[in-house]
Amino acid sequence: MAQVVATRSIQSSPLANPSSTALHSQFHSLRPSSFAFKLLIPRRNGNSAVRASFSVSARRSARAEPEVVPVTPADVPKERADTSVSIWSKPAVKRKTKIVCTIGPSTNTREMIWKLAEAGMNVARMNMSHGDHASHQKVIDLVKEYNAQSKDNVIAIMLDTKGPEVRSGDLPQPVMLSPGQQFTFTIKRGVGTADCVSVNYDDFVNDVDVGDMLLVDGGMMSLVVKSKTEDSVNCEVVDGGELKSRRHLNVRGKSATLPSITEKDWDDIKFGVDNKVDFYAVSFVKDAAVVHELKNYLKSCGADIHVIPKIESADSIPNLHSIIAASDGAMVARGDLGAELPVEEVPLLQEEIIRLCRSMGKAVIVATNMLESMIVHPTPTRAEVSDIAIAVREGADAVMLSGETAHGKFPLKAVKVMHTVSLRTEATINGGETPLSLGQALKNHMSEMFAFHATMMSNTLGTSLVVFTRTGFMAILLSHYRPSGTIFAFTNEKTVQQRLALYQGVSPIYMQFSDDAEATFADALTLLQEQGMVKKGEQIALVQSGRQPIWRYQSTHNIQVRKV
Repeated sequence: MAQVVATRSIQSSPLANPSSTALHSQFHSLRPSSFAFKLLIPRRNGNSAVRASFSVSARRSARAEPEVVPVTPADVPKERADTSVSIWSKPAVKRKTKIVCTIGPSTNTREMIWKLAEAGMNVARMNMSHGDHASHQKVIDLVKEYNAQSKDNVIAIMLDTKGPEVRSGDLPQPVMLSPGQQFTFTIKRGVGTADCVSVNYDDFVNDVDVGDMLLVDGGMMSLVVKSKTEDSVNCEVVDGGELKSRRHLNVRGKSATLPSITEKDWDDIKFGVDNKVDFYAVSFVKDAAVVHELKNYLKSCGADIHVIPKIESADSIPNLHSIIAASDGAMVARGDLGAELPVEEVPLLQEEIIRLCRSMGKAVIVATNMLESMIVHPTPTRAEVSDIAIAVREGADAVMLSGETAHGKFPLKAVKVMHTVSLRTEATINGGETPLSLGQALKNHMSEMFAFHATMMSNTLGTSLVVFTRTGFMAILLSHYRPSGTIFAFTNEKTVQQRLALYQGVSPIYMQFSDDAEATFADALTLLQEQGMVKKGEQIALVQSGRQPIWRYQSTHNIQVRKV
C-alpha cells in the first residue's frame, strides 16, 4: 500500500522554528471543524499582533515554503530511508483510498511498474480491449515479481473484460464530420468512405430507431437518426468532429442487445483463471444473471477471483441493487454511463452507487476521466482535483486511472497527483465518529457487531486495528465501517493479501501463523514496529472474530487493546 507522511502545508519553517514555540503550540492546539478554518483562523487570545503574525505566517508558508510530501524514494529524507532492501520502504502514515492504475504502453516495463508501485499504485488493471494475452502475461509476471520482492507492499491484479462494444469500422483516413452533414452507418463489412462506414454489430439497425441520438467516441461527436433500411442507418450530424477508425458507438438511453460476456471475454476470463488474478471487472453488466453465470464458472474452476461489475449501461440502473448484491463490488464506469444516460445524472448515480455498495459491504471503484488532461499535460485541471476529492469524501474504496497511466505522457505524475489529493482530502474527514451501519447486509452475523464496536473503540481511543484473517472477511467488514485508524490485516494466504490491497484503509501483511496465538500476536506487533507502522508504547485494538475461528472457539469473539 502506498504510504506517505501527511503534512499540512502551513507547517513549514516559520511555524516549526524552535524560537517560535508559543506560536507553534498555539497552532497545534487548534481543533477547527472546516478546512478553511483550519488554515486561516487563529485562536483568540487577545493578542492581535500574535493573531496577525500567525495568519500572515501561515499564508506565506502555505504559498512560498510548503513542506514537501514524499511520494517517491528520492523525496524521502536520508535518515528515513530503509537500506535493508532494494525496494523503498514507505513512511508510517498511510493513504486509505486505493489507486487502480491501467497498465499500457507507457507503463508495461519492469522499471515503470516498480515506480508506479512506489508512487502509490495498489491495483494493476489489465484492459483486455487492448493488447494480446502475451503482452498482458508479461505485465502479470512483472507484478507478481514485484510482490515476491516487496517488503511492505503488495499490488492486486485486475482483469477488465472488453464486453459487447459496438464500434465503427476501419477508414482509409479520418473523416471530418460537419453539423448538418448526412452520414450513414452500415452493417455491411468493409465499407469506409467519406459518407459511410461499417459497424461491427449485425443487430445495430434493429437496436436504433428514427429520432435516436447516436454518440461517437463517448460523445465527442453526435448524430441523430433520420431513417434506416435493412442494412443501414442514415443520420444527420449534430455535433461534428474528426471520425477515426474503430470508434465506440452508443445510443443515448439504450444498450446493445449483445450478451454481456462475449466469446472473447470467455477466452480472457480463462486466461485470468490460469494466471490467478484477483479481480474481474466485467463490462456492460445489465443484470445479476451475468454475475451469477460468471461466479458459477469460477466455482467450477476452483478459482477464488472476485467479480466487480462495471456500471456503465442504461439497462443496469434499474437492476443496481440485485447486481451489487450478487457481486463483490462495483465500478462506476462514468464514460459509457454518461454516453448512454444524460450527463447530469452521472454525479447522482456515482453517489448512489457508492452509498449502495457501502451499505451492502461491497467494494466500490470510481473510474474514467479522473485526470484525463494529464494524458497530455503535466498538471491536472482544478476540476479534476475536485473530482478526486469528491470520490474520496463520498467513501469510494478506490479511484482509477485509465489512459493517464496506460498511454499518457505523465503516468507517474498522474499517480502522485491522485495520491496527494486523496491523502490531503482524507486529512479533512472527521474521525472518531460513530460508524455507519451496514444495514441488512450482515445483520444476523456476530462479526458485524464486533466490527462495529471495534471501530467505535478504535475511533474513541485513536488506535489502529489489527486483525488476523485467512479469508479476508473480517478485514473487509472493518474496512466498510471506515475506522479512523489503519486496519493491519495479517493473513497467511498470499491471494488474500493481494485482494485486500483494493479495500479502503486496509494494510494487508503476509505472515505465517503459528499454533500459539500469543506468539503470533507478539510477532505481528514486532513486525509492525520494525517497519515503522506503529511506535513503541502505542496502543492498538486487536480483533478476533469472523466466520472462520483462529485460536478461538466458534462461539467466542473478543476485542483487546494492547500496548506495543
